[in-house]
Amino acid sequence: MIDLWGKAIMKIKNHRLVGKDGQAVPYERSPNQSGKLDPTYLIMHFTAGSSARSSIEHLKNPSAKASAHLVIGRDGSIVQLVPFDRVAWHAGRSRLHELRGLNRHSIGIELDNAGELSGEPGRWTAWFGTVYPDDQVAIATHQYDAGPSAWQEYTEVQIAAALEAATAIVAHYGLIDVLGHDDIAPDRKRDPGPAFPLAQFKSRLLGRADEPEPLFVCAANLNIRSGPGVDFEKVRPEALAKGTKVRLEGREGVWCYVEVLDATGAPDLTGWVHGNYLARSG
Repeated sequence: MIDLWGKAIMKIKNHRLVGKDGQAVPYERSPNQSGKLDPTYLIMHFTAGSSARSSIEHLKNPSAKASAHLVIGRDGSIVQLVPFDRVAWHAGRSRLHELRGLNRHSIGIELDNAGELSGEPGRWTAWFGTVYPDDQVAIATHQYDAGPSAWQEYTEVQIAAALEAATAIVAHYGLIDVLGHDDIAPDRKRDPGPAFPLAQFKSRLLGRADEPEPLFVCAANLNIRSGPGVDFEKVRPEALAKGTKVRLEGREGVWCYVEVLDATGAPDLTGWVHGNYLARSG
Protein backbone atom coordinates (compact mmCIF):
# COMPACT_ATOMS: atom_id res chain seq x y z
CA MET A 1 0.00 0.00 0.00
CA ILE A 2 1.19 3.54 -0.77
CA ASP A 3 0.14 6.91 0.56
CA LEU A 4 -0.78 10.04 -1.40
CA TRP A 5 2.91 10.88 -1.89
CA GLY A 6 3.76 7.47 -3.34
CA LYS A 7 5.53 6.18 -0.23
CA ALA A 8 5.02 2.60 0.90
CA ILE A 9 3.21 2.37 4.22
CA MET A 10 2.34 -0.37 6.67
CA LYS A 11 -1.14 -1.87 6.72
CA ILE A 12 -3.22 -4.47 8.54
CA LYS A 13 -4.30 -7.71 6.85
CA ASN A 14 -6.16 -10.47 8.68
CA HIS A 15 -5.24 -8.74 11.97
CA ARG A 16 -1.53 -9.00 11.20
CA LEU A 17 0.84 -6.08 10.60
CA VAL A 18 2.15 -5.95 7.04
CA GLY A 19 5.41 -4.08 6.47
CA LYS A 20 6.21 -1.55 3.79
CA ASP A 21 7.65 -4.38 1.67
CA GLY A 22 4.22 -5.99 1.48
CA GLN A 23 5.21 -8.90 3.75
CA ALA A 24 3.74 -9.58 7.17
CA VAL A 25 6.18 -8.76 9.97
CA PRO A 26 7.66 -11.82 11.73
CA TYR A 27 5.10 -13.60 13.88
CA GLU A 28 6.06 -15.55 17.01
CA ARG A 29 2.90 -16.68 18.72
CA SER A 30 2.52 -16.04 22.43
CA PRO A 31 0.18 -18.46 24.23
CA ASN A 32 -0.63 -15.63 26.65
CA GLN A 33 -3.78 -14.41 24.93
CA SER A 34 -7.50 -14.78 25.36
CA GLY A 35 -10.81 -13.93 23.76
CA LYS A 36 -11.99 -11.70 20.98
CA LEU A 37 -10.76 -8.09 20.99
CA ASP A 38 -12.54 -5.07 19.54
CA PRO A 39 -9.98 -2.39 20.49
CA THR A 40 -10.61 1.23 21.40
CA TYR A 41 -7.17 2.34 22.65
CA LEU A 42 -3.48 1.91 21.88
CA ILE A 43 -1.24 1.46 24.94
CA MET A 44 2.52 2.12 24.76
CA HIS A 45 4.97 0.27 27.03
CA PHE A 46 8.67 -0.21 27.60
CA THR A 47 9.93 -3.76 28.11
CA ALA A 48 12.30 -2.97 31.04
CA GLY A 49 14.42 -5.78 29.58
CA SER A 50 17.96 -6.25 28.35
CA SER A 51 17.05 -6.82 24.67
CA ALA A 52 14.11 -7.22 22.33
CA ARG A 53 14.90 -10.94 21.98
CA SER A 54 14.92 -11.58 25.72
CA SER A 55 11.61 -9.72 26.07
CA ILE A 56 10.04 -11.66 23.20
CA GLU A 57 11.08 -14.96 24.75
CA HIS A 58 9.70 -13.84 28.11
CA LEU A 59 6.35 -12.85 26.58
CA LYS A 60 6.16 -16.23 24.79
CA ASN A 61 6.64 -18.12 28.06
CA PRO A 62 3.32 -19.38 29.50
CA SER A 63 4.62 -18.87 33.03
CA ALA A 64 5.08 -15.13 32.36
CA LYS A 65 1.31 -14.65 32.07
CA ALA A 66 2.07 -11.54 30.01
CA SER A 67 2.18 -10.64 26.33
CA ALA A 68 1.76 -7.77 23.88
CA HIS A 69 0.64 -7.48 20.31
CA LEU A 70 3.97 -6.07 19.07
CA VAL A 71 7.56 -5.80 20.30
CA ILE A 72 9.71 -3.17 18.57
CA GLY A 73 13.49 -3.38 18.85
CA ARG A 74 15.95 -0.54 19.15
CA ASP A 75 16.93 -1.19 15.52
CA GLY A 76 13.31 -0.69 14.40
CA SER A 77 12.61 -4.39 13.90
CA ILE A 78 9.07 -5.51 14.69
CA VAL A 79 7.79 -8.89 15.90
CA GLN A 80 4.09 -9.63 16.35
CA LEU A 81 3.10 -11.99 19.17
CA VAL A 82 -0.70 -11.75 19.21
CA PRO A 83 -3.17 -10.96 16.39
CA PHE A 84 -4.86 -7.59 16.79
CA ASP A 85 -8.31 -9.18 17.17
CA ARG A 86 -7.22 -11.19 20.22
CA VAL A 87 -6.75 -9.98 23.79
CA ALA A 88 -3.08 -9.71 24.79
CA TRP A 89 -2.08 -9.55 28.45
CA HIS A 90 -0.17 -6.27 28.50
CA ALA A 91 -2.19 -3.91 30.71
CA GLY A 92 -2.78 -6.03 33.81
CA ARG A 93 -4.74 -4.41 36.61
CA SER A 94 -5.73 -1.13 34.99
CA ARG A 95 -8.40 1.53 34.87
CA LEU A 96 -9.42 4.46 32.73
CA HIS A 97 -12.11 6.44 34.52
CA GLU A 98 -14.98 3.94 34.92
CA LEU A 99 -13.47 1.42 32.48
CA ARG A 100 -11.53 -1.38 34.18
CA GLY A 101 -9.29 -4.06 32.72
CA LEU A 102 -7.82 -2.38 29.63
CA ASN A 103 -6.57 -5.67 28.17
CA ARG A 104 -10.10 -6.14 26.84
CA HIS A 105 -10.15 -2.73 25.18
CA SER A 106 -6.67 -2.06 23.80
CA ILE A 107 -3.77 -3.03 21.59
CA GLY A 108 -0.38 -3.07 23.32
CA ILE A 109 3.02 -2.16 21.84
CA GLU A 110 6.20 -2.96 23.79
CA LEU A 111 9.34 -0.95 22.98
CA ASP A 112 12.72 -2.47 23.82
CA ASN A 113 13.97 -0.10 26.51
CA ALA A 114 15.57 -0.61 29.92
CA GLY A 115 13.38 2.05 31.52
CA GLU A 116 14.48 3.87 34.66
CA LEU A 117 18.17 3.66 35.59
CA SER A 118 20.12 4.17 38.77
CA GLY A 119 23.67 5.44 39.29
CA GLU A 120 25.50 8.54 38.13
CA PRO A 121 27.13 10.00 35.02
CA GLY A 122 29.48 7.46 33.51
CA ARG A 123 27.74 4.53 35.18
CA TRP A 124 24.00 4.33 34.66
CA THR A 125 22.75 0.87 35.59
CA ALA A 126 19.52 -1.00 34.81
CA TRP A 127 17.81 -3.23 37.35
CA PHE A 128 19.25 -6.28 35.53
CA GLY A 129 22.83 -5.02 35.80
CA THR A 130 23.63 -3.63 32.35
CA VAL A 131 25.54 -0.34 32.41
CA TYR A 132 24.61 2.32 29.84
CA PRO A 133 26.75 5.20 28.54
CA ASP A 134 25.73 8.79 29.07
CA ASP A 135 24.76 9.23 25.40
CA GLN A 136 21.96 6.67 25.83
CA VAL A 137 20.52 8.33 28.92
CA ALA A 138 17.96 11.09 29.35
CA ILE A 139 17.55 12.96 32.63
CA ALA A 140 13.84 13.70 32.85
CA THR A 141 10.98 13.93 35.31
CA HIS A 142 8.22 11.35 35.20
CA GLN A 143 4.72 12.79 35.26
CA TYR A 144 4.15 11.33 38.74
CA ASP A 145 7.51 12.35 40.23
CA ALA A 146 8.59 15.56 41.94
CA GLY A 147 12.08 15.57 40.43
CA PRO A 148 14.19 14.14 37.59
CA SER A 149 15.76 10.71 37.28
CA ALA A 150 17.68 8.78 34.60
CA TRP A 151 15.98 6.86 31.77
CA GLN A 152 17.30 4.97 28.77
CA GLU A 153 16.55 6.92 25.62
CA TYR A 154 14.61 5.45 22.72
CA THR A 155 16.28 5.38 19.31
CA GLU A 156 15.05 7.46 16.39
CA VAL A 157 14.56 4.41 14.17
CA GLN A 158 12.60 2.68 16.95
CA ILE A 159 10.24 5.62 17.39
CA ALA A 160 9.84 5.89 13.61
CA ALA A 161 8.92 2.20 13.37
CA ALA A 162 6.49 2.55 16.26
CA LEU A 163 4.85 5.55 14.59
CA GLU A 164 4.45 3.71 11.28
CA ALA A 165 2.97 0.64 12.97
CA ALA A 166 0.70 2.73 15.18
CA THR A 167 -0.52 4.76 12.21
CA ALA A 168 -1.70 1.58 10.48
CA ILE A 169 -3.28 0.24 13.68
CA VAL A 170 -5.11 3.45 14.64
CA ALA A 171 -6.47 3.93 11.13
CA HIS A 172 -7.56 0.31 10.64
CA TYR A 173 -9.32 -0.11 13.98
CA GLY A 174 -10.51 3.46 14.48
CA LEU A 175 -8.80 3.82 17.85
CA ILE A 176 -9.77 6.95 19.76
CA ASP A 177 -6.71 7.55 21.95
CA VAL A 178 -3.09 6.59 22.60
CA LEU A 179 -2.01 6.18 26.22
CA GLY A 180 0.98 5.12 28.28
CA HIS A 181 0.83 2.15 30.62
CA ASP A 182 1.36 4.63 33.44
CA ASP A 183 -1.84 6.44 32.41
CA ILE A 184 -3.97 3.38 33.11
CA ALA A 185 -2.02 1.87 36.04
CA PRO A 186 -0.43 4.89 37.78
CA ASP A 187 -0.13 3.13 41.13
CA ARG A 188 2.25 0.47 39.81
CA LYS A 189 3.62 1.26 36.32
CA ARG A 190 6.13 3.80 34.97
CA ASP A 191 6.23 3.00 31.26
CA PRO A 192 6.80 4.27 28.67
CA GLY A 193 8.38 6.98 30.85
CA PRO A 194 9.40 10.57 30.10
CA ALA A 195 12.05 9.59 27.54
CA PHE A 196 9.25 8.57 25.18
CA PRO A 197 7.68 11.58 23.37
CA LEU A 198 4.10 10.49 23.98
CA ALA A 199 2.50 13.91 23.39
CA GLN A 200 4.18 14.34 19.99
CA PHE A 201 3.53 10.70 19.13
CA LYS A 202 -0.17 11.08 19.92
CA SER A 203 -0.33 14.35 17.98
CA ARG A 204 1.06 12.67 14.87
CA LEU A 205 -1.44 9.83 15.15
CA LEU A 206 -4.61 11.68 16.15
CA GLY A 207 -4.09 15.11 14.59
CA ARG A 208 -2.73 18.39 15.89
CA ALA A 209 -4.79 20.70 18.05
CA ASP A 210 -5.28 23.20 15.22
CA GLU A 211 -6.55 20.53 12.80
CA PRO A 212 -10.21 19.46 12.68
CA GLU A 213 -10.97 16.30 14.61
CA PRO A 214 -11.69 13.25 12.40
CA LEU A 215 -15.15 12.09 11.47
CA PHE A 216 -16.65 8.99 13.07
CA VAL A 217 -19.84 7.04 12.53
CA CYS A 218 -22.01 5.35 15.14
CA ALA A 219 -21.36 1.62 14.91
CA ALA A 220 -24.71 0.93 16.62
CA ASN A 221 -27.77 2.85 17.76
CA LEU A 222 -26.21 5.10 20.38
CA ASN A 223 -27.60 7.30 23.14
CA ILE A 224 -26.21 10.82 23.33
CA ARG A 225 -26.01 12.33 26.82
CA SER A 226 -25.41 15.67 28.48
CA GLY A 227 -22.27 14.44 30.26
CA PRO A 228 -19.62 11.68 30.17
CA GLY A 229 -21.52 8.82 31.83
CA VAL A 230 -24.73 6.82 31.91
CA ASP A 231 -25.95 8.85 34.90
CA PHE A 232 -26.31 11.95 32.73
CA GLU A 233 -29.60 12.71 31.01
CA LYS A 234 -30.06 11.99 27.33
CA VAL A 235 -29.78 15.03 25.08
CA ARG A 236 -32.75 13.67 23.18
CA PRO A 237 -35.01 10.68 23.85
CA GLU A 238 -34.20 8.71 20.71
CA ALA A 239 -30.77 7.22 20.09
CA LEU A 240 -28.50 8.28 17.26
CA ALA A 241 -29.07 5.82 14.44
CA LYS A 242 -26.32 3.43 13.40
CA GLY A 243 -24.28 5.13 10.67
CA THR A 244 -24.87 8.67 11.96
CA LYS A 245 -21.79 10.80 11.34
CA VAL A 246 -20.24 12.72 14.23
CA ARG A 247 -17.17 14.90 14.66
CA LEU A 248 -15.03 14.19 17.71
CA GLU A 249 -14.49 17.33 19.80
CA GLY A 250 -13.07 15.98 23.05
CA ARG A 251 -12.60 12.97 25.30
CA GLU A 252 -12.95 12.00 28.93
CA GLY A 253 -11.88 8.41 29.39
CA VAL A 254 -13.98 6.16 27.19
CA TRP A 255 -16.60 8.91 26.70
CA CYS A 256 -16.40 11.18 23.65
CA TYR A 257 -17.84 14.68 23.24
CA VAL A 258 -19.16 14.85 19.69
CA GLU A 259 -20.85 17.18 17.27
CA VAL A 260 -23.60 15.30 15.42
CA LEU A 261 -23.90 16.04 11.70
CA ASP A 262 -27.17 15.95 9.80
CA ALA A 263 -27.70 14.38 6.37
CA THR A 264 -26.18 17.44 4.66
CA GLY A 265 -23.08 17.40 6.87
CA ALA A 266 -24.18 20.44 8.87
CA PRO A 267 -23.88 20.49 12.70
CA ASP A 268 -27.07 19.32 14.39
CA LEU A 269 -26.43 18.92 18.14
CA THR A 270 -23.65 18.10 20.60
CA GLY A 271 -23.30 15.69 23.49
CA TRP A 272 -21.45 12.73 24.95
CA VAL A 273 -21.42 9.19 23.56
CA HIS A 274 -19.62 6.00 24.55
CA GLY A 275 -16.44 5.69 22.48
CA ASN A 276 -16.63 1.91 22.17
CA TYR A 277 -19.46 2.39 19.68
CA LEU A 278 -17.70 4.79 17.33
CA ALA A 279 -15.79 3.84 14.20
CA ARG A 280 -13.74 6.08 11.94
CA SER A 281 -15.68 7.28 8.90
CA GLY A 282 -14.36 6.28 5.50
